[in-house]
Amino acid sequence: MTAQPFTIGAIQMRYAGSPEKSLAHACAMLEQAAAQGVQVACLPELFLTDYFCQRIDPANFDLAEPLDGKTVKTLQAVAKKTGMVIVGSIFEKAAAGLHYNTAVIIEKTGETVGVYRKMHIPHDPLFEEKYYFAPGDLGFKTHPTSAGKIGALVCWDQWYPEGARLTAMQGADVLFYPTAIGWLPKEKAEFGESQVSAWETIQRAHAIANGVYVCAVNRIGHEGAKDGGIEFFGHSFICDPFGRMLAVASHDKEEILVAKVDPAWNEQTRRWWPFFRDRRVDAYGGISQRWPDKN
Repeated sequence: MTAQPFTIGAIQMRYAGSPEKSLAHACAMLEQAAAQGVQVACLPELFLTDYFCQRIDPANFDLAEPLDGKTVKTLQAVAKKTGMVIVGSIFEKAAAGLHYNTAVIIEKTGETVGVYRKMHIPHDPLFEEKYYFAPGDLGFKTHPTSAGKIGALVCWDQWYPEGARLTAMQGADVLFYPTAIGWLPKEKAEFGESQVSAWETIQRAHAIANGVYVCAVNRIGHEGAKDGGIEFFGHSFICDPFGRMLAVASHDKEEILVAKVDPAWNEQTRRWWPFFRDRRVDAYGGISQRWPDKN
């Protein structure tokens, strides 16, 4: 039996100036989303703090929290208060010297029902994530919730078709991508439009190739000063299994995007486009290699 439709929400927000202010602001926006009928809401990547990965500083490890820390407990309370499933993002401290970029799925009862640790870790100017985060060790996962089955991946994961495929193959109705991506101001004039287009296109392609909804949730605002810092470009969006845009946010305003997800539409789309049926699983062995050995 196909699951019932449910309503999802993308919380596009900026860093509020301190972890305490950001957490309070996120909770207020989550409550607004619930008041609009949202049943599953997703926050941006590392919403609690500024995007500290612009700089290498051992003191930033003090920002990390365990899975039962203040941020998760606060989001659990909001989930229980609103009766809404929440996809949160934390800088997770798993042990001394071991940290992850983690998405936490919290049920409407206030219980944590899923944990996903970011698998693909970038290392670029102003995106020094390999210094802070170990690669995820939990694999790609789909999490059953009271609303529906959801997959949560994180930012850099959104460029990889393998992650989307493996998550969809576990039955996800929608793929959520909490994100922190933006322009380097000195590059914006020449490459800005193309960068946003590429970011949007790759994720809409995941929706089409896998017959699922996709919800990409970015932050906004200019942060940092080194080399001009980063201007996070927002443009959060929700698209359906045809890649059609159901809701799109601006580049510079805080917004709550709302759209309905219908698992029956996933089913219908896959009947028309049976990509899973026609996959040549017997011929894909090389995908597990870093690069094919030509010798």
